[in-house]
Amino acid sequence: MSSVISKDLSLAVSYLKNNKIIVFPTDTLYGILANALCKECVEKVYKIKKRTPSKPYLILIKNLEDLKHFDVKLSKIEKKVLLHKGITVILDLKNSSKWEYLHRGTKTLAFRIPKEGLILKLLQKLNFPVIAPSANPQNLIPASDINDAYEYFKDNIDLYFDAGKIKNRKPSSIVKFENEKPLIIREGTISYKEILEIIQRKQD
Repeated sequence: MSSVISKDLSLAVSYLKNNKIIVFPTDTLYGILANALCKECVEKVYKIKKRTPSKPYLILIKNLEDLKHFDVKLSKIEKKVLLHKGITVILDLKNSSKWEYLHRGTKTLAFRIPKEGLILKLLQKLNFPVIAPSANPQNLIPASDINDAYEYFKDNIDLYFDAGKIKNRKPSSIVKFENEKPLIIREGTISYKEILEIIQRKQD
């Protein structure tokens, strides 16, 4: 079956609700989106991206309420940092056995809440979170538009959402807390210094 190219947000929502795989602009880069609660969908994205099976995907949520699906541990400082733009926070699972297809042995899940743009509008129309890895096979450059993405994935993607070209955006910063102390896993849109300032400000 051939892929669909569209600028229709409602169609993208419909595809995700029907457990299809789409390429869509996130708050950082074009991503491959799929229902995070659908194991088959997640495994399909691993095959499409040719990603190392032991490396988990981050999950996009529209608000803190979406965390209820996963039964994660959430401290006050983790909660406040997660609410900040451009930061992905890694959280420990209380019951990891149910979510092995997502945590891939790490017993943690990484979450981000987009604050603006089409991705937020999309999430607000869904009753489930989505995985959202960048739209590229592992170790290749992320797609900057749907033409790049199609060259990578062809008809393995059900729908490509055309939002034009995305220019040189950095990925989100990733933070893990150990005893409420931050460990910066990846420095991205928010610098290490800014993250420390945010954390200090939240503690005051």
